[in-house]
Amino acid sequence: MNTAVVVFTGDLRLHDNPVLRAGLDRAGQVVPLFVRDPAIDLSGFAAPNRLAFLADCLADLDAGLRERGGRLVLREGDFVEEVCRAAAEADAGEVHIAAGVSGYAAGRERRLRTALEADGRRLRSHGGSTTVVPPGLLTPAGNDHYAVFSAYHRRWAGEPVRRPGGAPRVVRVPDKAGSLTLPLPELRSRPTSPGLPKGGEKAGRAALTGWLRRGLDDYPDFHDRLAEDGTSRLSAHLHFGTLSPTEVVHRAREAGGAGGDAFVRQLCWRDFNHQLLAARPQASWQEYRHRGDAWRTEKEAAEEAEAWRQGRTGYPIVDAAMRQLAHEGWMHNRARMIVASFLVKTLYVDWRVGAEHFLDLLVDGDIANNQLNWQWVAGTGTDTRPNRVLNPLRQADRFDPEGDYVRHWVPELGGLAGASVRRPWRLTGRERAAYDYPEPVVDLQEAQHRFLAAHGKD
Repeated sequence: MNTAVVVFTGDLRLHDNPVLRAGLDRAGQVVPLFVRDPAIDLSGFAAPNRLAFLADCLADLDAGLRERGGRLVLREGDFVEEVCRAAAEADAGEVHIAAGVSGYAAGRERRLRTALEADGRRLRSHGGSTTVVPPGLLTPAGNDHYAVFSAYHRRWAGEPVRRPGGAPRVVRVPDKAGSLTLPLPELRSRPTSPGLPKGGEKAGRAALTGWLRRGLDDYPDFHDRLAEDGTSRLSAHLHFGTLSPTEVVHRAREAGGAGGDAFVRQLCWRDFNHQLLAARPQASWQEYRHRGDAWRTEKEAAEEAEAWRQGRTGYPIVDAAMRQLAHEGWMHNRARMIVASFLVKTLYVDWRVGAEHFLDLLVDGDIANNQLNWQWVAGTGTDTRPNRVLNPLRQADRFDPEGDYVRHWVPELGGLAGASVRRPWRLTGRERAAYDYPEPVVDLQEAQHRFLAAHGKD
């Protein structure tokens, strides 16, 4: 019987998986393969929160395959070597994989293609599995990618999107395909955030259905309100591919209304960042647009950077967000913007310090979205207003007007009224001592002068 290898990467699902569907369409049986590659750990993926979520995803994927007569084949080692070995053992003529967008993924795909061809096998790379519109499909005249979101969104919104497919009914796997046994204990060997969500396609589909029923209609009004948490919380499932972004777009559009439009726009922003990174892989750690900033390094701002990480800056809205990140491995999108602006614009600390900390904790820690969103806030990315500064006090007034978000995540301030929580200068030194709450690490006016002076505007 003809056999193909289907490699799961950032698409750990059975529903609407173009890679799996292509393999099943072209072969009588498949080897559903996941390779646990130590090189990925060295690239920064192996944060405890993401490894634990990955463990859930793999267990759920294996269970879904077994319900259909198959199983997940799990290997550990060098990615290219293990894929080639699995293909040789199964005598597979083709290997199917989702096209990646990072420089690492592109290089890995080139090496795999070369190795397979040397052995008389073929690699088929499929776009549209991890994004709605494949990176590189939409380009403006005279450039290889869009650098302005509004222009990209206009093209993206008018682009026909394929209809999502269901999960296969049967998956036949050759008996001789050897596999490690799940679970892999090392995926859960280190402490994780206490409020870590559960991973896997089953959990992701349930979360999507619940969100569409209960949250989508109110999304335009509530998505920025920190206490109401009107966001979808689907980002980790999109990152690991336990949800198809194409299916999410279709279901949101079918639900209709202003909520559907606003939410789909956010999925377009995700695609926007992926096409940026695919075109400029170096933007993962180099500035997309250098603005002449002489950022303070981790060493130069060690105490302030650590206060930021620990949620002890003396600015309650910032501290609440950083404590949410530590507890859940996730942070509200508006809060991400606030704390990022505080670090890079108010403390004038290199954005890479913040991006690295986020990657240490975020379950949805995605190179394209994390790094390029940090660059957007820092003014080194695609923001058309690079000198934009988000004042944490005004942000608290606007997006946590009663102080409920702060009181939840900074419980030592739980007894304070909303105005006092939002405006910490009203707290006396004695009150701060009584609440065990620190003095502000920086004066906002002085910080603004420093930032403007660095940009020659003061």
